[in-house]
Amino acid sequence: MTAEPAAYLAGATASGKSAEAVRLARALGLAIVSCDALQVYRGIEIGTAQPLESERGGVPHHLLGCSDVAEEWHAARFAREAREAIEAEARAGRRCLVVGGTGLWLRALREGLFDGPGRDEELRRELRAVLAERGPGGLHALLAEEDPEAAAALRPADHVRVLRALEVWRLTGRSIADWQREDAARRGALGPLPPLFVLQRPRGELHARIAARVDRMLADGWLAEAGRLRERALPEHAPPSKALGYRELSAVLDGRATLAEVRERIVAGTRQFARRQETWFRAERGAVAAGPGCAELEALLSR
Repeated sequence: MTAEPAAYLAGATASGKSAEAVRLARALGLAIVSCDALQVYRGIEIGTAQPLESERGGVPHHLLGCSDVAEEWHAARFAREAREAIEAEARAGRRCLVVGGTGLWLRALREGLFDGPGRDEELRRELRAVLAERGPGGLHALLAEEDPEAAAALRPADHVRVLRALEVWRLTGRSIADWQREDAARRGALGPLPPLFVLQRPRGELHARIAARVDRMLADGWLAEAGRLRERALPEHAPPSKALGYRELSAVLDGRATLAEVRERIVAGTRQFARRQETWFRAERGAVAAGPGCAELEALLSR
């Protein structure tokens, strides 16, 4: 029988998920599987707020700082490797708590992925060449010609999803919207899902925590880390290249902005990102709000 996580703990960035998870894991003998699309990478520990070894409390952590920034991760790979970690811990007699803020990855593990076409790297290279030549607007215009329904639902700036929609259209001749409708029906027919607790804090408190964390990351050497990442010359489509804060810090490295100016941009961008995360998790099936302390989650795990 396939092992399942004991529970999922999600929430917005800076809400305190990692610390709560470590506290629960220490008290209840759990392992942690990280569900964060950027914390899988080594070399960007500061800017992604990866828990330090000293902050992990001796708790086994999986999928944290496990890959070089040049590697590519996606939801399917995460779900596969997370499942392997959960099975390994189950064989050792330990349950896992899945913790993170990457909604699509969490859904992929909790509900499965839709039965659409896999990635086609040759086609992706062609589409990335179009993106490089014409920009996001040009790529979106191409999608509008080939799949108007999908284009109408996507912003031109969201070139990752625009590229995926074009990929699906060219591989199958069907709109990604069709695949998504089928997937919604599949998900709706699923039985009970593992519990998902969403850590929430009052808006003002969360904003203060975001600002404090940005300041701490800058004090810990985030600017230097951004410089080292830039030296790797990763492609623009690589997830680490798009990580919040690194592009903004490049303006400081180039002398185009002051650190104080960029700090304000990063704080504002992180607040916007946190709102999008909150919206996503509120819409997840079976999501339960949890306050600081996660009393409901702790009671469930203690049974």
